[in-house]
Order: sequence, then C-alpha cells, then structure tokens
Amino acid sequence: MAEIVLTQYSGKIVGPIARLIGYIMNSLYMFLNDVFGIQNIAVCIVLFTFIIYFLMMPLTYKQQKFSKLTQVMQPEINAIREKYKNKKDQVSMQKMNEETQMVYEKYGVSPMGSCVQMLINFPIFIAMYQVIRNVPAYVDSVKDIYLGLVDKIVNVNGFQSLMEKVVEDGNAAASLNFETAATTSNSIIDVLYALPSAGWDVLRDNFSGLADVITSTETAVQHMNNFFGINIANSPINLISSGWKEKDFILIIGAILIPLFSYLSQVLNIKLMPTTNTANASGDNNDAMARQMKTMNTMMPLLSLLMVFSVPVGAGIYWIAGSVIRSIQQVAFNRHFKNLDLDAIIEKNKEKVKKKKEKQGIRENQIANAARMNTKKISEPVDTEKKEEILRKTAEYAKSARKGSLLERANMVKDFNERNNK
Repeated sequence: MAEIVLTQYSGKIVGPIARLIGYIMNSLYMFLNDVFGIQNIAVCIVLFTFIIYFLMMPLTYKQQKFSKLTQVMQPEINAIREKYKNKKDQVSMQKMNEETQMVYEKYGVSPMGSCVQMLINFPIFIAMYQVIRNVPAYVDSVKDIYLGLVDKIVNVNGFQSLMEKVVEDGNAAASLNFETAATTSNSIIDVLYALPSAGWDVLRDNFSGLADVITSTETAVQHMNNFFGINIANSPINLISSGWKEKDFILIIGAILIPLFSYLSQVLNIKLMPTTNTANASGDNNDAMARQMKTMNTMMPLLSLLMVFSVPVGAGIYWIAGSVIRSIQQVAFNRHFKNLDLDAIIEKNKEKVKKKKEKQGIRENQIANAARMNTKKISEPVDTEKKEEILRKTAEYAKSARKGSLLERANMVKDFNERNNK
C-alpha cells in the first residue's frame, strides 16, 4: 500500500510551490469559514483553480493568439519545409531554421508561445496533488481540527502499538514516526487524514475511552472533505472497493463519475481548441506533426481518466475544474478572435520587425565607424624622412660590429645574399 510522505513534500522545485498553494488554500478556507461559515476543502480547490486560471489568462490569450497567427503563417512554414525537404546537410538545415525564424519574426510570434502555459501548469498540478494528498500538512486550519484528538491519543498508555494496529486494521495509507514529539503528532494526523470511513470505527475500538472526541473529529473531517457525499481524501478506486463491500451503489456511481467527468471535460477542451493546418506544401494532411497531434489529443483524455481513478478525489476535482474553466475561456477567446482583424495585427508586427531591423542596422553602422576610427592610425602612411633616418642609423651601427659577434655574422650573411642576388 502506498504511504503518504510525512508532513510536507521536500522537493526543491515542487516543495516550495506546494507550500505556497497550502498558504493560499488556508487563506481561502479561513475566508469561506469567516464570511460564509463554509468549511469545505472541495470548495477551496475550485476557488483556487479559478484564481490560478484567472492569473494565467494573459498567457492563455497569447497562446490563443499564437495559434491563430500560426494558421495564417503555416503555408509559408510549409513552403520552407518543402524547399529543404530532401536536403539534410548542416548548411541547408541552418538555412531552413533561419528562414523559419524570419517567418516567426515577420508575424511577431515565438515558437515557444504554445509551451509556456504547459510548463507552468505541470508543476502546479504536481504541487496541488501533494497538497490534496495530505491537506493537514499544508493547511493549518485543517490541521487544527485534528490537534485536540491527537493530544488525547498521545496521553494514552501504549498509544504507539494501538496506532500501529489502527494503521494495519483500518487500511490507512500512511506511516507512523515516533522519533520526536513533533513527528509523532504529525504522523498521527497523517494517519487520521488517510483513514477511510471504516477506519474510524477501528480507531474507536482501540481508543474506547476517546469515543466522543473521535466521533466529533470524524464528523468535522467528513464535513470538511465532503463533496456530494464523497470523501475527497480517498481515491475513486478505493471508494468503489468500499462501496462494493458495503453494497453502497450510490457511492460506486459517484466514484465512477469523477474520472468520467475528467475524461469528458478534457475531450470538450480539445474540441474547443483552435486547430492548426499542419499540411505540407504538397497537401499531405497526414504528416508526422499531424499524427502526433492527433495521438496526443486522443491519449490526454484517456490518461486523465486512468490517473483520476488512482489519485485522491480532490485532485480529480482540480483537474475537472481546470478543464471547465479552460472551456469557458476557450469559448470567449473563440468569439473574440473570430472578430479580430488578424491582418492588422500582422501588419503591426511587420512594422515592429522593420523598426527593430533598422535599429540593428544603425548599431552596426556605429560599430563599423568606431572600428574605422580605431584603426585610422594603423592605416596612416609612415613619414619618409623618419624612415630613411632610421635606416641610416641602423647601417652605421651594423658597420661598428665587433669581430666574432652575432651582428658581424649577420652582416656577412647579408653581404652574401646581396652578391648572389646581383
């Protein structure tokens, strides 16, 4: 059985993001509790998802704009590819890349324009998964719900062995650590958060003297984790298993609907996305890029379907909420870009590129002028009188060479060469 990592995830990249998400989730939880009296993690997840996608809307807009402009410039890109289709040498490949880059500059877009959002979304989803997997480790307001019960558990004689039995008999996907008081408290909270419904009965059986506080804590936790009768801390596959044992078919249907909605929302997302014609210049619509895109559009919804079955329901809620918000955004963007004058945008981008090139040309001229100024002295002719004076003094010095010195030998070589050259 998979174990929940004690307290917070320690990764260097995802760890800080998870702690930031936990801080935001805690603020949302406190806001909902103080203003509306709502104590529900699922609602916090939906609100957090809305905030994230609202903040990323400028990037989403740029991505959509990139897709629209790509449709216009694709024939030129395809023509360049066709031009160098059978040329695999390094020079031809370099020229193809340069010409392709010039087309991108012409339309004012970046080849990485469609990747930025994905690069941001992925670590956020992984960090969100870590938070949902162990909410009390990140959301202090949720952790406080468990503290009263934990304080009473650690004061029971032999609580270590009793808690180990709760983990084993209660099917809690968590581990215990009794090294220090802090790790003991945190690991017990990890276990309590991971307990399925039947696990709380096991807890009451082992700590019979704490039945009242156990029941009140269980009620608060169930209310906090409830999403239309489903515990968001459990995975759909575990809920289906529990529902089958208890003959609770409503629970089974609810557990199946979470991954199903995840799949359908992903399909809707893809259907609404603008498509780019990846055909090459010869009209072949089945090139490698088109096949890859088609495969990805088929596999991504299926991946979400399978993955949401095995992760906590809370992660599935985040996935579904993100897909629904993206679909709403996509409808709005499609209407916006439908009435957008792309020709005007392209002309504006061309003007920007032209000005940029002109500035580059001015800087190049300035560098060339500076280079000519610095080399001016080198190209100036040497004074003839000074040159003759230097040669005369050198000849006089050579005549005064001592017998047997290197200078005398050099003079002998010089005389020999002069006689042979006559």
